[in-house]
Amino acid sequence: MNGREEGSALLFHLPAKPPQLMNPVVLAYIGDAVYELLVRQYLISLPNQKSNHLHREATRYVSAKGQRAVLERWQPHLTEEEADVVRRGRNAKSGNPPKNADPADYRLATALESLVGYLYYEGRTGRLHELLRIGLGEEGSS
Repeated sequence: MNGREEGSALLFHLPAKPPQLMNPVVLAYIGDAVYELLVRQYLISLPNQKSNHLHREATRYVSAKGQRAVLERWQPHLTEEEADVVRRGRNAKSGNPPKNADPADYRLATALESLVGYLYYEGRTGRLHELLRIGLGEEGSS
């Protein structure tokens, strides 16, 4: 199956290059969308959510500061390959950060998004799920 997990046929269009050869900023571009979708799905899975509460909670996880905190929780659990993707994402030239974001936080958020994009295009949805649980402080959950 080319290293892809069962159930990864959710991709509509595969990228032109293998994820290992993609620019980290391009991986971050798709990783940003995938990460936000995963966070939203997680929040909706919790009981009794109201839309304004969902938005407020999502912002905690998808802001540059929130993504930096999640990446810090991931760091001890990353494989060498994943840590390399994070390093490449952190060091990539991704333009100017938004005015409300700390430049260091923005670089680490780009690193997290690069890893999410990489794992997504590799079809490693199980690993994404595992990392999300760690990032949300649910290591003991199933």
